[in-house]
Amino acid sequence: MSAPLTQDELEQLADFRYRLRQFLRVSETLAHAHGCTAQQYQLLLQLLGYPGRRWASVAELAERLQAQHHGVVALVTRCEQAGWVQRRASRGDQRLVEVHLTPAGRALGRRLARLHRDELGALRAGRALANATTPRGSPP
Repeated sequence: MSAPLTQDELEQLADFRYRLRQFLRVSETLAHAHGCTAQQYQLLLQLLGYPGRRWASVAELAERLQAQHHGVVALVTRCEQAGWVQRRASRGDQRLVEVHLTPAGRALGRRLARLHRDELGALRAGRALANATTPRGSPP
């Protein structure tokens, strides 16, 4: 059995959860201000930052997003309808479907990632996070 939590540990945990929730709220606001949902941004980010290649399968995206496979299929469909991703049959395995970013998806994902990087810097510095209201179409 582990040792009881100290008041200092409880305060650190509470502060971490508070700052994490602040970051997620700002993330949701940023995504919406740029015409997508937080989940759509997360999908774009995973495709931008997938290790070693520029695409991922739905199963890989489900793991990275910690989501159910069928939910990710629906998310990919919505992103495809928005023009941000494209599905392609794998050249090596016809059973595998690759999800690729389109130029529009890459641009949106990068723009949002830059804004998130700035917010993450504020979080690390212990400063209050911005009230993210950058309107759609504003310069990144």
